[in-house]
Amino acid sequence: MEALPFSQDFSFDDDYQGKRHGNIIHDLFLGVELNPRFAGLDLKFFSLRPALMGWIMVNFSLAAQEYKVYNSLSSGMILYQIFTFIYAFDYFFFEECMLSTWDIIAENWGWMLIWGDYVWITFAFAVQPWFLIYNRVHLTLIQMIVISTIFAIGFYVFRCANSQKHQFKTNPKALIWGKKPETIGGKLLVSGFWGILRKPNYLGDWIVAFSFSFPCLFNTPLVYLYPMYLVILNSHRQYRDHQKCSKKYGELWKEYCRRVPYVVLPYLI
Repeated sequence: MEALPFSQDFSFDDDYQGKRHGNIIHDLFLGVELNPRFAGLDLKFFSLRPALMGWIMVNFSLAAQEYKVYNSLSSGMILYQIFTFIYAFDYFFFEECMLSTWDIIAENWGWMLIWGDYVWITFAFAVQPWFLIYNRVHLTLIQMIVISTIFAIGFYVFRCANSQKHQFKTNPKALIWGKKPETIGGKLLVSGFWGILRKPNYLGDWIVAFSFSFPCLFNTPLVYLYPMYLVILNSHRQYRDHQKCSKKYGELWKEYCRRVPYVVLPYLI
């Protein structure tokens, strides 16, 4: 896989190459190879496809079951299905942008990612439609407008932030918001959303994740399993990335943190 230009979110170098830890449990859980291949196929990159397709198939199956039982779909189920389909479609349409994400360039291929792709994503992410089958939620028009607006805002931030990051990696001279990209040391992007937050893509993803659960309202915390899991996962990844970037970029990273002091929530954290 060809190296991409530097930016604050990671790069292909020795810091991220697969390494053997020495503890068999650790190596099995986290893996020892970064991008293992079989018959020319990148197993890690490929596995994201059946994971998302499986998730959508489970979602559609649950919606079909609700329709079979009640001869109609609740407004909560309809919103959930629209949101998740857009999210999955976005992945396949902008699949190239996945090449610069943490999963692809930083996580080794081990049990954690294998189980996460083929089991956790496919089944655990579909808690909301399971709930909606047995607890149909009929949203008011105002509720639908508010929830849809939240989703749209989150999706816009998520897509734009990821596209700006990938664009900078592949073409550092491409305009961002109509202006030449501003950087620190030619490596750390401080234009667009990346000049506002260090992880704007995480913020967008969190908003989208919560919008998946809002159609269920607040009847049970179980339907918020996915967004809460995502907050914990991304918070840990942000910490790991901060440690790596501090070591790699040194003073440049300190200057970047001074320039962009907030990680995921403006004026808060």
